[in-house]
Amino acid sequence: ANKIWNASRFLMMNLTIERCCLPEKLELEDKWILSKLNTAVREITENMERYELGVAAQKIYDFIWDDYCDWYIELTKTRLQGEDEDSKVRAQQVLCHVLTQMLKLLHPFMPFITEEIWQALPHEDGVEEGSFLMLQTWPEYQAELDFPAEAKAMELIMDAIRAVRTRR
Repeated sequence: ANKIWNASRFLMMNLTIERCCLPEKLELEDKWILSKLNTAVREITENMERYELGVAAQKIYDFIWDDYCDWYIELTKTRLQGEDEDSKVRAQQVLCHVLTQMLKLLHPFMPFITEEIWQALPHEDGVEEGSFLMLQTWPEYQAELDFPAEAKAMELIMDAIRAVRTRR
């Protein structure tokens, strides 16, 4: 809960956008996180449908902790604090999109904190202000958000970073 709260606060402190939507142009790390999210949505949905709640909870936990917080937020910090306004806005849009989708996936497990964060975020087009998170549609796997080549390239970069850290 603390990690989610802090990640959300970080995003809200850096938000300048009023609507949460995916940009047309995506960076490598954007495609990677969207691919990871897409896979997580598919797997968590399958686990929930089979009543494997512990497995589903572990998958959302791993996605939030490892992929979103430990990697993606850290990768976007330079873009958020940089001079390139377009890159900054695109990073905010992807950060916001992924966070809202994560909140939807996490809501069955942690309804109070997810609802509180949801109310503070800008929403996607078609979502009314003040609407409740529990009334939103469950995320669905979207083939157009699957970027296997970019995800593999990002994983290679991450492996190199891990190797350097281990070596140090």
